[in-house]
Amino acid sequence: MESTRRHTIWATATAAYITLFGPAGALAASDASEIQEDAAQALRRLYAADRRAAALGQKAVGILVFPKIVKGGFIFGAEGGKGVLTVHGHVRGYYTIGAASFGLQAGVQWFSYALFFMNEGALKYLDKSDGWAVGSDPNVVVIDKGTGAAIDSTTLSHQVVAMPFGQNGLMAGIALRGSKITTYNPNV
Repeated sequence: MESTRRHTIWATATAAYITLFGPAGALAASDASEIQEDAAQALRRLYAADRRAAALGQKAVGILVFPKIVKGGFIFGAEGGKGVLTVHGHVRGYYTIGAASFGLQAGVQWFSYALFFMNEGALKYLDKSDGWAVGSDPNVVVIDKGTGAAIDSTTLSHQVVAMPFGQNGLMAGIALRGSKITTYNPNV
C-alpha cells in the first residue's frame, strides 16, 4: 500500500513537471516576438485594471513582465514562465521564472506577474545575479489587489515593486517567494 502511494505521488509530480516544462507543455519554446506580444498584452490588461500599476509604469526604469506563469502540483509542485524586460520601452532581455515545491498542495493555476524596477541599481543587480530569487531581497515589495488603493513613499522606497495579476485556475495562493529568475535566450 505504501509503495503504491509513493508511486502515485511520484507519478503525479512527474506529470506536473512534464506538463509545465516538457516540450508539449505550456512552457514550450517560444520565440522572442511571441513573448513580447504576450507581455505587452498582459501589461495593457494590468494598466486597465489597476491605476496604481499604470502610475508605477511611468516611474519605473524597467519593467519585467511574465505574461503567463503556470503553477501546478499535487504534494510536489512546479511553476514556470517566460518574460521580457523592457527598459524605457526597449527590450533589454528575456527571462524565465521557476520554482519547485513540496507540501500540502493540489491543483493548477496560471497568472501574470510584473516587476517594476524603480532605479538603475535594481536593474544592475538583476544583470549581475546568476539567478535572482524573488523574496530573498528586502528591497522587493509585493502589491496585490488586497493592498490599499494608494502607493505611497514607503512603497516607492523599495527598489522593485512586484504585482501579480490575472489569476486563473484552482490552487490556493500566488506566493512566488523562492522563485528563481534567470536569463533566457529565446528562439529569434
